[in-house]
Amino acid sequence: MPIPPTMNELLDDLVRRINEGELPPGSQIPSTSELADHYNLSLSTIHRAVATLRKQGILIGRPGRGVFVAENQSR
Repeated sequence: MPIPPTMNELLDDLVRRINEGELPPGSQIPSTSELADHYNLSLSTIHRAVATLRKQGILIGRPGRGVFVAENQSR
C-alpha cells in the first residue's frame, strides 16, 4: 500500500488536477469520503485541505450542494 501524501502533497495534487482540467472551473469536487479513500487519508485531513483551498479562493462551498472549483481563481 502506498504511503499517504503529506498535506502539502495533497494540496499540490488537488491544484495540479484543477490546473490540468481534470477538475475544471465550475465542477464539483469529489466528496470528502471519496477523496479520503482516493488519497488514503483521514476525513479531517481532507477537510483541512479543502478549507485551505477555499481560503485561497481555489474552491468555493455552496451550502447544500457541495464544494466546487471556483470559476474565477483569486490566487
